[in-house]
Amino acid sequence: MSGSLSRPHVLVMSEITVDGKLTLKQGASSKILMKYMDPKTELLLHRTRAEYDAIMVGSTTIRIDNSMLTVRLVEGESPIRVIPNSRADIPLDANVMGGDAPTIIAVARTASPENILKMKEKGVDVVVAGESHVDYPLLMHILRTEYGVEKLMVEGGPTLNYYMLKNDLVDEVRLIHLPFIVGGADTPSLVGGMHIDSEDEMFRLVLKKHYTCGSNLVTEYDVLTRGLDV
Repeated sequence: MSGSLSRPHVLVMSEITVDGKLTLKQGASSKILMKYMDPKTELLLHRTRAEYDAIMVGSTTIRIDNSMLTVRLVEGESPIRVIPNSRADIPLDANVMGGDAPTIIAVARTASPENILKMKEKGVDVVVAGESHVDYPLLMHILRTEYGVEKLMVEGGPTLNYYMLKNDLVDEVRLIHLPFIVGGADTPSLVGGMHIDSEDEMFRLVLKKHYTCGSNLVTEYDVLTRGLDV
């Protein structure tokens, strides 16, 4: 746990290619690769969503994928959708602004009051968590203490995954392995932002389970050493 702040238990779940990529290229939607998931793996993804109190993705994912983040393929309630968006500038017509599940937009104190008002008019909750950027430990504390979120699922891109790891906020990682290699030096991978100088700075995990789900390999890890100093 980061510092003394209480927070939810956090699972990072993602599909990745054999070479660890999330999309075909920079700026491409992850939905292009996700459509190749085995139907049984899609069910696993939606069952996992139904088991969690909240689900979080970054604002870039919202802009590119226009994700719905709801439970659709299995029985169960959709989790609270959480979108860190420091400037309060994600599109007002994004799917997460709809009324099919509760949504929290986390903004910085410097966000435009006009944008915040427009978001609230769409029926979402807006919480201030940080000064000029979203403070992730503070956001996790708000989710736990003010919204009762005990379990949070992160389906984020490389930037969100990095900040969650960097701030010591990830407990588990679950990966759906897709049998493709896409390459590309700048193609988004599971975790971005990292520039480490030694093995002491690596995030350390332990494999706890691996299995096939339909035609896909799924691996599950516990996070042991939780990363860089912040």
